[in-house]
Amino acid sequence: MEIKSVLFLLLAALIWGVAFVAQSMGMEYVGPYTFNAARFLLGGIVLLPLAVYRRTKYQRENSLKEADQKKRDRITLIGGICCGIAIFIASTLQQVGMQYTSVGKAGFITALYIVIVPFLGMFLGKKVPAVLWLGAVIATGGFYLLCITEGFVLNQGDLLIFLCAVSFSFHILIIDHFAPKADGVALSCLQFFFSGTVSVLPALWMEEITWISLWQAAMPIAYAGILSCGVAYTLQILGQVKVRPSLASLILSLEAVISVLAGWLILGEVLTLRQLIGCGLVFFAVIIAQRC
Repeated sequence: MEIKSVLFLLLAALIWGVAFVAQSMGMEYVGPYTFNAARFLLGGIVLLPLAVYRRTKYQRENSLKEADQKKRDRITLIGGICCGIAIFIASTLQQVGMQYTSVGKAGFITALYIVIVPFLGMFLGKKVPAVLWLGAVIATGGFYLLCITEGFVLNQGDLLIFLCAVSFSFHILIIDHFAPKADGVALSCLQFFFSGTVSVLPALWMEEITWISLWQAAMPIAYAGILSCGVAYTLQILGQVKVRPSLASLILSLEAVISVLAGWLILGEVLTLRQLIGCGLVFFAVIIAQRC
């Protein structure tokens, strides 16, 4: 089960890494709130039939009493709302922040959640092995080499992306709390419907939405909604059931390495020696973290 959970997290990182390309392409046609609203609602719709099926199957196989099922549903609902709030804040900050800063800086600052997660975990009474701290430091250095190609100067966009990293850290910890007690697919479905619905309001108020722009962004939205949201976030929730949050954050941080590789394969971007060294450091950090 532990190996299966790690594979779930690795596959989620792969999907998210490629999703950076989809996000970049989609933002050429629609605003950040519109993009998030469309992809989250699509992700929720895709997962809804599976969530209903799993709920019925779980209730039948475990012969739950009505009171026990209501308790499980209540935990799932509360968890979905909490996850939805965290992912709405994190995704909004990331999408808006990327308009004011470079992709390299955004990738590095977002990756700081691998350090923030164990730091926040200490305040929740969670023990963090020293080797994971070492892995976090090595991975942070790797992300610096991988993503930062110009002078590091903190601006408005950088601050928004940093707050995004903090929000993603809380999202990981919230999942760690609710995933063992709730249905993972239903939890994922609820968080998408909540965050997508909330995103609609600022999209209608602040952005111009047309059918033409939505059609032009249809492929990026489909990838981000069906795979990045519907599949990857569910894999994250299912994977975190058997993996501690600090290790999960390290595995999921591989999405930045994969995003660089996806840019090379899909967009024709060239990897420099500096970036290759950064990829190697991040991979090494994940390997040593697995040994604890």
